[in-house]
Amino acid sequence: MRVGAARAAAVRWVAAHAHTTPGYRGAYFSGSTVGRPDEAELAPSSDVDVMVVTEGGGPTAKLGKLLHDGALLEITYVPWAELRDPEAVLASYHLAAGFRRDSVIDDPTGELRALSAYVSSRFAERGRVRRRCLDARQRVEGRLAAFDPSAPFHEQVPAWMFPTGVTTHVLLVAALRNPTVRLRYRAVREVLTAYGQPELYPELLELLGCADVSERVVRRHVGELTRTFDATVPVARTPFFFSSDLTARARPVAVDGSLELLDRGEHREAVFWIVATLARCHAVLAVDAPALHSARLPAFRAAVAELTGITSTAGLLDRREKVLGFLPRLDEAAEAVLAAHPDITG
Repeated sequence: MRVGAARAAAVRWVAAHAHTTPGYRGAYFSGSTVGRPDEAELAPSSDVDVMVVTEGGGPTAKLGKLLHDGALLEITYVPWAELRDPEAVLASYHLAAGFRRDSVIDDPTGELRALSAYVSSRFAERGRVRRRCLDARQRVEGRLAAFDPSAPFHEQVPAWMFPTGVTTHVLLVAALRNPTVRLRYRAVREVLTAYGQPELYPELLELLGCADVSERVVRRHVGELTRTFDATVPVARTPFFFSSDLTARARPVAVDGSLELLDRGEHREAVFWIVATLARCHAVLAVDAPALHSARLPAFRAAVAELTGITSTAGLLDRREKVLGFLPRLDEAAEAVLAAHPDITG
């Protein structure tokens, strides 16, 4: 499917369904499709992110992934309180990227287009970009500080890994790139190559633990991921914020997307999402199918050990300290990107 056709499907979904959301105030695109040309091909492992703005908190859980007119959409609710202050949006690395260009789908109040105009005209100002880099850096520090060594191992792993992965976002933000989730390591490799710092990429992979992992090992664990994912989908009952990522319709992203990276020769870039998805499966299984959780747990531990080099809580704590120790080096690299970027002003 072309990006333009997928976006058109999203517009139709908003027109047909979003207006019934309590306190509805509009909708806009976010994520990897923002700024992409209509004629570009949208991979089956990619979705279209749609943010539905509500007056209050909106529904208690995001609607998540759904199919509409052949397009895979990811629907997320955003309270207007998070968008009311344009300066706060400009300083937020995960919100500002959605307004870098005109991404508004529907705007019954006119406030979303006003916000978009304000943010897009200031998005590339050096001070604003630096604030967003700091926002991402603080997310690394804050979430690693909140790591709970008493939690079950399948909860400890993502509590370490997700903030570790945000180190890539610091650099993507500095380069005015979308802080993508699943493809963050591929994207940051491209940035570091483009800005003359390719030697930093192996260091980022080393923090994750996959700098030297082989394609054969990664492919074997994708097989285990497939088995765990397919076992999780039919038993999942308890709602989690990521529940829509563990459904049959999400399989092209959760599983096939990793195989796609392997087939492109990017096996190290696939590690992050393989481990993240396995951990999410076990979060569900621990609640909804404890026996299956126990049965699949050895495969999860083996994947974490062989893909990240971590086998225990002590290993996670040690890696956390290495990530924190790396942050000054990361700051220097982000500043170098800021200094060299041709579109950054001021």
